[in-house]
Amino acid sequence: MSSPVRYVVVSLCAAVCMSGMLVSCSAKEGSDKKSASQVAVKVNKEEVSVHQVNALLSRGGNIPPDQVDKARAAAVERLIDQELLLQQAKNSKLDRNPNVMQMIDLSRREILARAYGEQIASGAVKPTEAQISKFYDENPELFSKRRIYSLQEISFQAAPEQLEEVRTHLQSSTNLQQLTTWFNEQKIPFAANAGVKPAEQIPLEMLRNLAKLNAGQAAFVRTPVGGLLLFVVGVRDEPVDRTKAKPVIEGFLTNQARAESVKAEVKRLREAATIDYSDGFAPPAAEEPAAHTEQGSVVSPEAASEDAAVQSIIEKGAVKLK
Repeated sequence: MSSPVRYVVVSLCAAVCMSGMLVSCSAKEGSDKKSASQVAVKVNKEEVSVHQVNALLSRGGNIPPDQVDKARAAAVERLIDQELLLQQAKNSKLDRNPNVMQMIDLSRREILARAYGEQIASGAVKPTEAQISKFYDENPELFSKRRIYSLQEISFQAAPEQLEEVRTHLQSSTNLQQLTTWFNEQKIPFAANAGVKPAEQIPLEMLRNLAKLNAGQAAFVRTPVGGLLLFVVGVRDEPVDRTKAKPVIEGFLTNQARAESVKAEVKRLREAATIDYSDGFAPPAAEEPAAHTEQGSVVSPEAASEDAAVQSIIEKGAVKLK
């Protein structure tokens, strides 16, 4: 090989080698920078990553832009405290404690089960315009006839045989003070409360009954331990049109569809699985089918006639209670 040609080849080889060295150094430097950029803080010899900080911040929902730096700093300090406690727990071998190990296992099971449920729920179909419109029309108490209620509530504890006596006294009372005095005389435990509630903060079945009442009327609702008396002090109409209601209804129906898809998947998995209960762990025997009232609420056969009396009070009300 002639001297000039050899010189060129050697020069090219040197250039290639030098280029490779530079690339290698650049890659190593980039790797170091990347690794450093993923560490938010070091606590002793352990690292708290940026991902951990972001995960903690995500639990706080939407943070205003002007509060992001403050929230990030608070999250880092919280993770530092957590890391210090974690290190001490490991030093004390608490991670080998049977109770702690059981709690960790339960948390792992819950997290994995929830993750699979979220995966199934993500496939739920979004509601159509027709479904949204139908929901709006079928629930006027929430939208087109929405009202704001000023309520006085009395929740009380009573045996089932006392409920009829309470209803009778409710209808004969002329004011709230008279009723609470009677509760005290009968030694019936009760708690009184008052407040303003928009329609969406009231359970739907209860709301449909309240929608039949005007100011000065009362409703009676049975509870597992007694009952709840609702006195309508005042009402104010505040309807919501279809445009404003649409995103709310869409969100509700989407969540409902997500829940139904998870429920269906659990049902499918149960039907396909072999489940053998040990003695004492089997679910109780199924009760007799419940009867349905005209309003669609489910009650036991013995309580069906009793609910008719309740409905009568709800419709007629205890007029002029103050």
